[in-house]
Amino acid sequence: MADWTYTVSVRSLCEFTAKQGSLDRRFTPSATALEGQAMQLAVLARRSPGYEIELPLEGQHGNLRVRGRADGYEADVNRLEEIKTIRGPVDLIPENRRALHWAQLETYGALIAADRGLDELELALVYVDADTQHETVLRDKLTAAALRAAFEARCRAFEAWAAQEAAHRQARNTSLAALPFPKGELRPGQRLLAEAVYKVAAHGRHLLAQAPTGIGKTLGTLYPLLRAMPLQQLDKIGYMTCKGTGRFMAMEALQALREAVPGKHLRVLTLVAKEQACEHPDKACHGEACPLAHGFYDRLAQARAEAVQAQWLDAPSQRRIALTHGICPYYLGQELLRWADVVVGDVHHAFDPYGQLYGLAQSQGWKLALLVDEAHNLIDRARDMYSAALSLARVREAVAAAPKVLQPPLRRLAGELARLGREQVEDYQPLTEVPEPLAEALQRVNVVLGEHVQNHPLEVGAMLEFYFEVLGLQKLLHRLDLHSLCDLQRTAGRVAVQDAPLNLSLLEPDEDSEPIDTGDVRDVLLSVRNIVPGHFLKERFEGFSSVTLFSATLGPPDYPRDLLGLPDDTAWIDVPAPFPPEHLTVRVANLSTRYEHRDASLDALVAVLATQYAQHPGNYLAFFSSFDYLDKAAARLALRHPELPQWSQSRSMGDAARRAFLERFVEGGRGIGFAVLGGAFAEGVDLPGTRLIGAFIASLGLPPVSPVQDQVRERLDAMFGVDHGYADLVPGLQKVVQAAGRVLRSVDDKGWVWLLDQRYRRPEVRALLPVWWQV
Repeated sequence: MADWTYTVSVRSLCEFTAKQGSLDRRFTPSATALEGQAMQLAVLARRSPGYEIELPLEGQHGNLRVRGRADGYEADVNRLEEIKTIRGPVDLIPENRRALHWAQLETYGALIAADRGLDELELALVYVDADTQHETVLRDKLTAAALRAAFEARCRAFEAWAAQEAAHRQARNTSLAALPFPKGELRPGQRLLAEAVYKVAAHGRHLLAQAPTGIGKTLGTLYPLLRAMPLQQLDKIGYMTCKGTGRFMAMEALQALREAVPGKHLRVLTLVAKEQACEHPDKACHGEACPLAHGFYDRLAQARAEAVQAQWLDAPSQRRIALTHGICPYYLGQELLRWADVVVGDVHHAFDPYGQLYGLAQSQGWKLALLVDEAHNLIDRARDMYSAALSLARVREAVAAAPKVLQPPLRRLAGELARLGREQVEDYQPLTEVPEPLAEALQRVNVVLGEHVQNHPLEVGAMLEFYFEVLGLQKLLHRLDLHSLCDLQRTAGRVAVQDAPLNLSLLEPDEDSEPIDTGDVRDVLLSVRNIVPGHFLKERFEGFSSVTLFSATLGPPDYPRDLLGLPDDTAWIDVPAPFPPEHLTVRVANLSTRYEHRDASLDALVAVLATQYAQHPGNYLAFFSSFDYLDKAAARLALRHPELPQWSQSRSMGDAARRAFLERFVEGGRGIGFAVLGGAFAEGVDLPGTRLIGAFIASLGLPPVSPVQDQVRERLDAMFGVDHGYADLVPGLQKVVQAAGRVLRSVDDKGWVWLLDQRYRRPEVRALLPVWWQV
């Protein structure tokens, strides 16, 4: 490749060439991006009127183009500044991180000296404390010649890698431009989906794609986006999943696509969770404690070179390469994110407040396109990401574990929570704002815990974990608005924060579920429950080149558009089902599954199950709104029809028990499996052919009647108007359609779906069911 140019950011160049020594992931309190912006403004206010900020700079060295934005330049004193917002003393910043900051500042210095013809330049590395606004300034004065020499040395160290990357990108784009579909011909519905994905990628728009099971959505979205990659000059594609099973299917599809790429010029990376990749979970992440962190950056170059040559970087490959070179597999994967073409991982990497994929894409200026699988789950997943809770029991645990110096502010926080709990007239109380004494107590705990972890950087365990919890809660309280609900709830038992119902996905799955008995109040729970994650995600969607969200149950299109904060011009496609309508018989039973009618419904419900089974023996799934209802129905069926085989989902099923449940569904088998709607067996389960021939759904999937649900409905009505069903009917029927989707898995399958409630005859309910169902 004789003629090539490679563009690299100042940050990437310096991270590649200046990082050395050991990995050090010990906690040092850091500032948020918003705090960083605020501190830069505070610094600016103290500078002279001619102070320049955010200077775009660019330079060339051979085939390498280096560009970036310097924080600030003060011409009066010829000083270039790099501003870093921190918390706590500068001494806590690891030496190799400080060396990286200097490398960035020196590189900007070389660029501005060349641009403005300067002979020398004063460099100032400014650390600003986010809490006190105190500046610690480290200074140096260098000649333009010295800066240029350092810049050229850094470029020479990166040049071979840049040439390799430019060659790879050219080969990748050439191959992808002529990529054949690995399965021969696209299926009719798959082709419609693929065309829509390609078009939105070409125009930099977003897409909501409702596409039924059986058309091949994984290949139907990955293939067109890979074809669009060279034409649209995409840097990366992210395939984000809401459930772990989706990652396996994505990797299978990518393996088939990569085999079709001439020369296999496609780097595919799986993002692995830290707890799954960690080789030494009993050790802290720094060189003094973990052998795989010691000298990490000194050995990274060889591991990185081997990895990009391997190209197929699933979890086992990352582990093998990392351990060969004696470094941490998890952090090797984080480094490889910069050099992968396709990244497969959980949606939190793109949408969580601390998502690595989104953060890097913004800092590196990547043109990144996303595919989001099973996207109907994204609303609830995002609600979790932007929700938090703190219980009185959790604070009391912290008091018991804390050093004596931390106990007074923790006791005060516990006292304020307990007082509010006693004073509440009702067990549930929505709050428009946190009462001032409680807010002050929470703020004080954050301050003293922050100081404690600053002064004890080697400490891990209960206090650090609790600090993260209260810090996360306080950040959400600072941004509290209509998009989230704040409330105080007295509970019957000791509720730990991780067990608190933060959003609708964690509530009982049906409006007719039995009421919760509060009993004797022993705990108080303060919660921020996000209801409309679009407030937080809007900026994310604006930052991606293109996003396609696809699922068998996304409609109506306004529902995800409104709740996820998608742009108004987001496209919508409803792909026709590949199944002949006559292959699925859908029937409605004339009975009621409301809570108050539940016991009376059992005989009629069991009669429907037994009659259907007698007429068409085979394997069925029966879905219920709660385990209590499931248990009663299973017992009544066993009493009335003891000859009919049955098995049930239990409340605490491990992996082995789930596998055993599914293994009962064999080809030609017979029996009924009982499961809860919205649970492990209601989606993501593939039982083709005669492994499953029918489903019974004894619920509309509506959330339970509760004070929380009333508040959610009121909030959504206020934001989007009434009668939209966003709080109950739409998400409930999405669960129903997902469960029914277990029946037909291929175009040759035939089966039955019984909707066991007369409410399915209502027009507003029928309107939310698939149009091809002949109910």
